Amino acid sequence: QLVDWQENNPQVFFKLNNRIIERAVGSMEEDMGRPRSSPSLAGGDFALSDAFYFYKKGLESIVDDEVTQRFSSEELASWNLLTRTNQNFHYISLRLTIIWGLGVFVRYCILLPLRVTLAVIGISWLVIGTTLVGFLSDSSVKNWLSELVHLTCYRICARALSATIRYHNRENKPRKGGICVANHTAPIDVVILANDGCYAMVGQVHGGLMGVIQRSMVRSCPHVWFERSEMKDRHTVTSRLRAHVAAKTKLPILIFPEGTCINNTSVMMFKKGSFEVGATISPVAIKYDPRFGDAFWNSSKYNIVSYLLRTMTSWAVVVNVWYLPPMSLQDGEDAAQFANKVKSAIARQGGLLDLAWDGGLKRGKVKDTLREEQQRMYSSIVLGPIGTDVPQTCGEKASEQ
Repeated sequence: QLVDWQENNPQVFFKLNNRIIERAVGSMEEDMGRPRSSPSLAGGDFALSDAFYFYKKGLESIVDDEVTQRFSSEELASWNLLTRTNQNFHYISLRLTIIWGLGVFVRYCILLPLRVTLAVIGISWLVIGTTLVGFLSDSSVKNWLSELVHLTCYRICARALSATIRYHNRENKPRKGGICVANHTAPIDVVILANDGCYAMVGQVHGGLMGVIQRSMVRSCPHVWFERSEMKDRHTVTSRLRAHVAAKTKLPILIFPEGTCINNTSVMMFKKGSFEVGATISPVAIKYDPRFGDAFWNSSKYNIVSYLLRTMTSWAVVVNVWYLPPMSLQDGEDAAQFANKVKSAIARQGGLLDLAWDGGLKRGKVKDTLREEQQRMYSSIVLGPIGTDVPQTCGEKASEQ
């Protein structure tokens, strides 16, 4: 019966092949499986079977949720004695288990102490060095010393992660007076990018150790830190970013427009705030090699200390960084379109999926506008083109009746 149903309903059957769900690609009309009548017959083209279209979409979302799966560790198709993220290979044979146990000893008892020592040295040097440089008056010497301190610190921290970084197309590196935007996988993205040049950071003011580091860094370099209340005011953020990029001598601003960490498989919606500034945007694509370690930070599962411990007990952090040609806002293009264009370029270069979903769905609910968009699409099929005298949604039509 299932085979017969599949043959008779190919447009509503999603294929299972090696645990990968292949969704049907097409319009709502095609997915519903029958042609629609002309607009002159508006109101008489409703069929009860149309409910199966929404039923199918709901099942697809449950089985293969495009959003939720972007916030879990990237799984490998096979186990290679280096990674530990794949849950399907707990035990294969005694010999491999012994080899893996020796690897655990090397990672935790030999590599981890060395890496922690390097991390302490790097962070201490950052706090002490930037504090000392901060006592100097503004000059080219201060800027040079600040960049030297930052580069030295980040390169020591990269050694603490055993990072192997390959930079491509360095002729497109972000320049002063611009904005650098990149996809976001983990907090160590900053370390990866800052190994090849200095950036002015943008972020929220923190307390504790992170707050000490932020206060020391801002003394020597014009980083842009916001209070929590200011981060919610988009106009305040935009004005401060404009003031920074207006000074062509200041370092390029590094921004992660997704606003949250994605698991190294996709690029999700870019917030348009950084694209409203009007400055030249330098896109950067970052892609980690999952065979050597899981670089993704699942902030809902691990705090920052636990994440760094897991990263430092991996074999290595292997990553490719591509500098893309600078991009500017074109005539007739708004900030949202510009952001999508930059996002698509990053996804294409990094071999990542280009998703339109907002990363904020990691902790928030789906916006009503997304649901209403589906309602309007269906209304336009049943009722014809929506005019001034036609309800916008099926729900509104039913309520009027």
